[in-house]
Amino acid sequence: MTPATSTNANAVADRPKIGLVSAIIFVISAVIGTGVFKKVVPMSAELGSPTLVLAAWLLAGLVSLAGTLSNAEVASMLASDGGEYAYFRTIYNRFFAFLFGWTNFAVVRTSSIASIAYVFAQSVNSLIPLPATPASLANISLLGLHPLDNLSVKLLAIVLVWSLTLFNIRGLRTGEAISRFLVVVLVVVMLLFMFTAFFSSAGSVDHLKPVETGLSGNALASALALACLSAFWSYEGWSNLGYIGGEIEKPSRNLPLALAVGTLIIMALYLLMNVAYLYVMPVGDLAALTQKPNSIAAIEVAGTMAGRVGALVISGLLLVSTFNCCSSSLLMSSRLFYAMAKDGMFFNRVNHLHPTFNTPSRSLRLQGAWTTLLVVSGSFDALTDMLIFASFIFYGATTVGVFLLRRRMPDAPRPYKVIGYPVVPGLFLLFCAYLIVNTLINRPYEAGIGLLLMATGVPFYFYWSKRKIEGRG
Repeated sequence: MTPATSTNANAVADRPKIGLVSAIIFVISAVIGTGVFKKVVPMSAELGSPTLVLAAWLLAGLVSLAGTLSNAEVASMLASDGGEYAYFRTIYNRFFAFLFGWTNFAVVRTSSIASIAYVFAQSVNSLIPLPATPASLANISLLGLHPLDNLSVKLLAIVLVWSLTLFNIRGLRTGEAISRFLVVVLVVVMLLFMFTAFFSSAGSVDHLKPVETGLSGNALASALALACLSAFWSYEGWSNLGYIGGEIEKPSRNLPLALAVGTLIIMALYLLMNVAYLYVMPVGDLAALTQKPNSIAAIEVAGTMAGRVGALVISGLLLVSTFNCCSSSLLMSSRLFYAMAKDGMFFNRVNHLHPTFNTPSRSLRLQGAWTTLLVVSGSFDALTDMLIFASFIFYGATTVGVFLLRRRMPDAPRPYKVIGYPVVPGLFLLFCAYLIVNTLINRPYEAGIGLLLMATGVPFYFYWSKRKIEGRG
């Protein structure tokens, strides 16, 4: 072993660990971002009934919980840096694992971070108007994109990405401390919002009564599936915790427990928040907000309850949630790309831990650079439409792994076994299949582009595989 290799191995061994409570906090902070504050609007327009909207949130939560519990069994057996990348390498092969990692780098994780950072900047702009971009600059087109449009908002989003990148380079404990404080603030303000809503004179139980929509049979199932796509964006991110599996104390126990507990807490908060929205504003009024592109449901509801003060409080809450979610996503996702580089299936220089902080600093910087390009391009909104489609392909693959590992490794230690096996993972797989097929039929453009972006990694795979073989020679 060379001195450099020995130093890196010691650095990995000395990396700080986090406990169960911190792991749960990371799950919550990686998930609660923007969706719970705004997705009730497109869901109301899609379904037209408060009971159906709440049913979609509950269904999406139960499906996410089933996926979480299935993921947790695999995680309890194979916990390691890189999350599903490490799982897929064992369950399937290096090629499928690489496709997962590449898709997260090219689309899923980076476009999600770009979108969250952009909403943070928009929220600041709603409180303190930023300089407008002159039309002469905003109209400049490059490959069909307008990189200088809304420039001040984009620049603030980029500042956020790089500030948090530098924070997270300084260590896992730094990122965990930020998340712990902000999650407490976030949950307390959400609970105060619900309390205020349920005692508001603007609210009415009549707003929660079923509305006749004319939807039934296949039309109802399709509308629910499309509405669930919006809800799933709000639940997206729970699997991020697996990326730091190697930095969790007793990962075979704490990782699955944190996933399950964190998801249950998020489900409860989401359902109560949406009951509060629909209690204060009729479903038709929420659906009408689709005609106001920059409106956010939570801010509109707060304004109805408490005027300008209420709207300002929720705008502040959005700043907290997007800041926190962006920080956690940056921290955890960078471990995936570091794991790929350590395996020889990513850029060589990314296989590096900071000599002082023992963090994957180059992975964090590369992630920040690609996210910056997505922010400037303005293409992340289109990319996030493909995010759920791509994510559920891999969520389904992890759940298939539960069945495969039970057959291939029946006697292997399983600190956690999925509750309700084989029904729970089986139902989750059926839903994944339905959602993927439904998206292919109803949104073929987004699905096709998502598959194309996944395929862009194939040339890189063959290049890095060849380099890996030659390195052995």
